[in-house]
Amino acid sequence: MIWLTWRQFRSSAAMTAAVLVVLGIALAVTGPGLASRYAAGIAGCTPNDTCADFFDRFFGECQIPFLALTLVVLILPALAGLFWGAPLVTRELEADTHLLVWNQSITRARWLAVKLGLTGLVAMAAAGVCGLAVTWWSDPLDQSAVPEMARMAPLVFGARGITPMGYAAFAFVLGVTLGVLVRRTLPAMALTLIAFAAIQLAMPLLVRPHLMPPVTSTFELGRTNVEGMVPQGGAMHIFLSTSAVPGHAGAWVLSSYLVDPSGRVVGGDRASGPSSTVARSVPVSTTSGPCAPTGGLGTEACTAEINRLGYRQQATYQPLKRFWPLQWIETGIYVLLTLALAWLCFRRVRRGLS
Repeated sequence: MIWLTWRQFRSSAAMTAAVLVVLGIALAVTGPGLASRYAAGIAGCTPNDTCADFFDRFFGECQIPFLALTLVVLILPALAGLFWGAPLVTRELEADTHLLVWNQSITRARWLAVKLGLTGLVAMAAAGVCGLAVTWWSDPLDQSAVPEMARMAPLVFGARGITPMGYAAFAFVLGVTLGVLVRRTLPAMALTLIAFAAIQLAMPLLVRPHLMPPVTSTFELGRTNVEGMVPQGGAMHIFLSTSAVPGHAGAWVLSSYLVDPSGRVVGGDRASGPSSTVARSVPVSTTSGPCAPTGGLGTEACTAEINRLGYRQQATYQPLKRFWPLQWIETGIYVLLTLALAWLCFRRVRRGLS
């Protein structure tokens, strides 16, 4: 049974291995140079306190390959579910070749176990190797990325560490399960894509923020969390960052508000600023004092004055140090979902297929 399964699957496995080898060689060749450039840039910018400018240049130069590799890791599990999982049983059912196997000495459970085990392990290994290789290559870029593309950001988190293995296992068994239920290859592939995409969207939006209790703190305003200030209507509009907090680089910010001295949220207009900021109106004099044009509008003096008045950023976030704990927890969830789907497959094959 193992030999037969391998004979059916070896061409796909060989093609996947070839692609991973080419990708691995490209990463191995370019990775050390990328790390050297980052180390040299840090050594040059640290004495002059210009690392923020270096991060912008460094990440901007490598943003396209960074995003491309991230998408490759995110798409790979879905491909395993579509092209390996969904057709695994349906092609046997459509061709009626499963009846021949079941009339031999091989039981249905053993037939499915070998197919799930061998192909599923290859899918997990491919996603794991790809994810870990990209994690290693992207480390300098993860440390210099803008907050929206940091390692803890929803888009990037799923393409790092060990979660791609959990995604691949789940997508593969999801495809097999839907194939067993639908019994047609193309509908099973379409349903697999829709279901997997929906779950992948729901995880960072609804589940991941609560896997560990988030931290809520208040922070003084400064360069990290203020992206600009504009006087309007006798008040100062502050463009408050919604993706960064001072002293916690790389944190995943779940919410960010400007609060007044009594702790109440200051109202604002999201549409009046960049997509990553919210404009908040602060009643401070813009005709005299530190926030007047002659007093240095938008400078540290104006920010210090607003801090003196008691205005703060209140943010709820997941710190970067929780990256690996969240990776293990989320992967564990996908493993449990995979086992549940596998149980459903065995139950259906043993009792409901003919």
